[in-house]
Amino acid sequence: MIIALLAFALQGPGDAWVATPSQPTVGDTIWLERTIAAPAGWRVRVGKLDTGADAEQLGDAVTIAGANGWTVRMSVVAWSPGPVSLQMPAIWRLAPDGTADSLDGGTATLQVASVIPDSVRNPAPQPALGPLRLDRATAIPVIAAVLLASGMLLLLILWRRRAPRSVALGDALTVDSPVSDARWLSAGEPKAVAARASQGLRRAVAQAIPAAHEALSTAECLAVIERTHPDAPVRDLRELLVALDQVSFATAHVVEVAPLAARARTLARELKP
Repeated sequence: MIIALLAFALQGPGDAWVATPSQPTVGDTIWLERTIAAPAGWRVRVGKLDTGADAEQLGDAVTIAGANGWTVRMSVVAWSPGPVSLQMPAIWRLAPDGTADSLDGGTATLQVASVIPDSVRNPAPQPALGPLRLDRATAIPVIAAVLLASGMLLLLILWRRRAPRSVALGDALTVDSPVSDARWLSAGEPKAVAARASQGLRRAVAQAIPAAHEALSTAECLAVIERTHPDAPVRDLRELLVALDQVSFATAHVVEVAPLAARARTLARELKP
């Protein structure tokens, strides 16, 4: 270890700090680099730059291993133009066995240019600007805006109060003639024939006897007719309504629906007042 330290000491502290770019301006990011010679297996660590009024460190220093040793890179920024001298932090060399050796960071000298052109370094006083607005203000734009808003409001009120639209009456709806019982039966719908006949008879009964309205069941309707109008054809009504209900609810399968429907229509015409 003593021999390695002596050989390392003979190599010198390394090169001076090199700035990139070579002619920076105020506010530019400046990279300072220096190569430190170190034996194989050694590492290099750099401290932080003391913050001053002329320059400031931007981030942690970076160390990169190379063939000739370690390259130290540090980013700084300068805040004032002219020559700037930075006292660089100490550099530590760390041996694999934990032995440490420090080197003086030295001084990095920068020549920083100003970002202000030479023509405006000593600006001359400028005369005062003229008034931005005229001395005499006019009320014409305000009056025009008020009149325009009032007109739009009046038009909106008139539009909201417009007369209802008149709807042209179309042609009277034409009602098709009811489908005959024979057509329903040919289509295999005896239930439809029975339901239509039962509905027509119940409607006629309700018109003749208001107490026997259509909301009642068949049994309730017949009971009301017997109680309030015993002279009515209760027997015929019972036979027809019960038979039609059996067909409508598929409880009778061998009943001829057409004669029942014809009798129901005939009885409905007789019951009409």
